[in-house]
Amino acid sequence: MKRKLFNDNWKFWKGGDAFSLIWNVPDNAETVTLPHDAMIHEKAYEGSPNSGMTGYRDGNYYTYVKMLDYMPLAEGENVILRFEGIYKDAFVFVNGEFAGKEHNGYTTFDVDISDHLRQGSNEIRVQVHNGDMPNSRWYSGGGIYRDVYLLTSGKTYIEPNGVRILTESADDTAAVLLVKSHIHNDITTLRKLVIKTKIYSDDNNVSFSDCTSLKMILMTGEDRVVTQRIIVDNPILWSDERPQLYNYEVNICDEDGNELDKESGRFGIRTLSVDARKGLRVNGKTVKLRGACIHHDNGLLGAATYEMAEYRRVYKLKEAGFNAIRMSHHPMSPAILRACDEIGMYVMDEFTDMWNHGKGLYDYSTSFDDAWRDDLKKMVAKDFNHPSVIMYSIGNEIPEIGLPHGSRIAYEMSTYLHELDESRYTTSGINGVFAASDHIGEIMADLKKDGKIDGNVNDFMSIMGDYMDEIVCHKSITNVLEYATASLDIAGYNYMTARYEIDGKRYPNRVIVGSETYPPEIAVNWKKVKRLDHVIGDFTWTGWDYIGEAGVGIPAYKWGEGGFGASYPCQLAYCADLDITGFRRPASYFREIVFGLRKDPFITVQNPSHYGDKVIKTPWVISDSLPSWTYPGFEQKHVIVEVYASSDEVELVLNGNSLGKKKSGDQAGYITEFEAIYEPGELVAINYKNGKEIGRSCLKTTGSATDIYIEEEKLRIPEKNNFNAKLIYLNMSLIDEKGELVLSEDEEVKISCSGATVLGFGSADPKPRHNYDEMVTDTFGGRAQIIILKNSDDKITVKARSSSGKTGEIILP
Repeated sequence: MKRKLFNDNWKFWKGGDAFSLIWNVPDNAETVTLPHDAMIHEKAYEGSPNSGMTGYRDGNYYTYVKMLDYMPLAEGENVILRFEGIYKDAFVFVNGEFAGKEHNGYTTFDVDISDHLRQGSNEIRVQVHNGDMPNSRWYSGGGIYRDVYLLTSGKTYIEPNGVRILTESADDTAAVLLVKSHIHNDITTLRKLVIKTKIYSDDNNVSFSDCTSLKMILMTGEDRVVTQRIIVDNPILWSDERPQLYNYEVNICDEDGNELDKESGRFGIRTLSVDARKGLRVNGKTVKLRGACIHHDNGLLGAATYEMAEYRRVYKLKEAGFNAIRMSHHPMSPAILRACDEIGMYVMDEFTDMWNHGKGLYDYSTSFDDAWRDDLKKMVAKDFNHPSVIMYSIGNEIPEIGLPHGSRIAYEMSTYLHELDESRYTTSGINGVFAASDHIGEIMADLKKDGKIDGNVNDFMSIMGDYMDEIVCHKSITNVLEYATASLDIAGYNYMTARYEIDGKRYPNRVIVGSETYPPEIAVNWKKVKRLDHVIGDFTWTGWDYIGEAGVGIPAYKWGEGGFGASYPCQLAYCADLDITGFRRPASYFREIVFGLRKDPFITVQNPSHYGDKVIKTPWVISDSLPSWTYPGFEQKHVIVEVYASSDEVELVLNGNSLGKKKSGDQAGYITEFEAIYEPGELVAINYKNGKEIGRSCLKTTGSATDIYIEEEKLRIPEKNNFNAKLIYLNMSLIDEKGELVLSEDEEVKISCSGATVLGFGSADPKPRHNYDEMVTDTFGGRAQIIILKNSDDKITVKARSSSGKTGEIILP
């Protein structure tokens, strides 16, 4: 089918009377270009019914209207609208008549509008019901937040997503591809057809000597799946280390050679296998997954799914040492799947956060029982040709998965996924405590732990950290896991590292993945992942910070500042390796060192203003440290320095004076602490292995901030990518007279922009005072970020002024 982007010139407004006798477009409707997240423009406020789950932002009811000029073909035509994601409960109308709907806020769905169109102007209206709150445990966004396409074809055509390519076998000498093309003949006579299929690489060299061609006859109204086996000689196999992609093109022509329809796309040639002895193998090579769980929002952009933003996010995660992503807890967008294919990132695509047992008053549980088969089918159709996708998760922390009927649902879902896609594996992110929630009283009694547990998850989690290993190994959880994992190819363990070894012995054929783990435990976790063949990887919560679940990763010193007790104005989770602007936090370097991907040590310093204080922290918090050696007013006071290092020992040197050497690496859990007396200057950490230096790093005291520096972020994205929208990321810093970033100072900054549209302006502050759609923000750690949309060839000028009068400017050609 022909594809045309359908993003421009939508009219948008909030609210409205769905029972109105006349559907008009109000005068106050604004013109928007998709993707459009309506929720990000809502002002966060303490009384939001969504509370901290969405960062204190409300949902609403939204209406989108676009006009379509249409001239029908004499022989008939198929016209389909493809929506890649609408949050949530979307109803599509054409010329006032109902055409289709989708309740799931993350599903790509098609609406056939062929019979609703008339010659001339046609109104496309989408009503979005996101006003029932709460309906999500994290920031969902709202509205048509992903791309929309118009698909058209004649009446003999290839079904959308109707070409599926499966690698039957492959090595360096040859690959056998099974190509299945779903073809429809909706005309009133039989049709003689020629189906041509070709495979070619990015440099457009055909990968075999000739195109494969088949002749066949389709009867009136018949649809048929046409199967072809194609051999590709000397293929380059796709993997995270070498993400080689190929192109396919399937044409259907009549007997005179006239093209009737075609479908094209990209795919990768690779094989998968998994077992408890050799683990996960890609193209016959064992792979351990260095995974990041992520949510779908793009920070300052909210949930708006700009393709370029998704590529940027995947690149930065890859550069930080990850080779796998778990999209939690819903189907991944087509845009980020394309990024994972091209960059080389394995994907666990997850279906949902709940089944029939809801986690919010108006979440997906209200439609799960009726919709899960259709929604799974749509997820697989979206994913099938993406080599990055290696497993499907049927759910996250599903409370009923270990109960008799829940276990039956797991069996039905896993079996159905194998019917739809025989080439990938099924899993589920199982939290043993949640799955065995009926046994919590028994577990606590057996452990002889005092304290009343009234069923509130956060209350339980607050004491759970100290006894997690004992709790997850309890016999009640063991019994529940047997039912929960019975139908899965891979058992996903959320926060159950303590079970890896004992379950490997108890169940010698069980393959395990750490589907969700605590960041501070990566050193312990990764040691087990490397040592145990049946454990195929670790997915930290989380790789990239996100809006919502506010405060779970914020270290605090009194109740309400952070953690489970976090209150407004906390809006971000703040528990990730990378902050919402894409800057790496200390946990990211810690993980990179544990993975063995970095030789230089990393220095970070605990907050000296709270020296000696007990930090209130959740299991997702390592410490309150920052990579800074600038603390005015703390001269000659005690500070704790953390050095992350993989060597035998590490030395800390302050202004040329050694503070001693200490054990580091695995024997120290990769974190070595030094107590020092703060004095301005230079702090150096030196790694030693077998007595020889193998790496060093340093922190220097900066001066006071004097200017604002704005620079364009250079993204390492191939120029060949023709993104739907050109985004420019501008990183802003408060700098001293030497041009060094000053982490210790923050100010309110206002900006102006000409020649482009500002899509977002803000910082990584988990407690922001301003919305990201305002032209003002507070820096955080001396930084802020501006995201602009280039919409013409005009020169772009961005100016900034701080509350104290500091200025900065950048001019882009």
